[in-house]
Amino acid sequence: MREEFSRTELLLGAEGMERLRTARVAVFGVGGVGGYVVEALCRSGIGALDLIDDDRVSLSNLNRQIIATRDTLGMYKTEAARQRIASINPDCAVGSIPAFFTPETADRFDFSAWDYVVDAIDTVTGKLELVLRAQAAGTPVISSMGAGNKLDPGQLRVSDIYETTICPLARVMRRELRKRGVKRLKVVWSPEPALTPRREDGTVPVENGRRIPGSTAFVPAAAGLLIAAEVVKDLVGSP
Repeated sequence: MREEFSRTELLLGAEGMERLRTARVAVFGVGGVGGYVVEALCRSGIGALDLIDDDRVSLSNLNRQIIATRDTLGMYKTEAARQRIASINPDCAVGSIPAFFTPETADRFDFSAWDYVVDAIDTVTGKLELVLRAQAAGTPVISSMGAGNKLDPGQLRVSDIYETTICPLARVMRRELRKRGVKRLKVVWSPEPALTPRREDGTVPVENGRRIPGSTAFVPAAAGLLIAAEVVKDLVGSP
């Protein structure tokens, strides 16, 4: 029993820990949600992680992203996460891929190489393509729905996409997945109505024609930890 994972092994058993050690997981999006997925999987003993994100750490990430510190400002998020993993579990093999996943870039990725895929990206077109590619390869996938503009992590839940309500992103995903013949998709979502972010003067913040979402340190983190728990549970086989 490796001491660093000894407390986890007490619950998952030696066989469960071996399944995690030999698993390869892809995390698409290493931001507020995805960063906590990576953190928890790394600390759970996952043997290999591939991290896909083309963004860099900025000051506005400091309020909620676990990889964001003053020391990592300007770094690719995948590289910041890779260095953090190395300081926690140096035996974890990490693929750091600074890329933006879209239908146009999807051919760069071999979904059959992974034991599990985590969708923590923001664009609907990217999320749809990611789900379709993973399911076509027979690889389990879990998707994060909207975590922005919300304050109550206690309302987060895990279910099939077709059991979701209220969440605007989930509504769009349900409609588009149904068009594409997707029968099921495990998601983490919240029925909490989204707040409307406003500046002190009452105006709605906009950047490049899109509203800037508000965020907290706890809702994206809780969503990421829920996703990681589902990945571990599914890989181990629900001990």
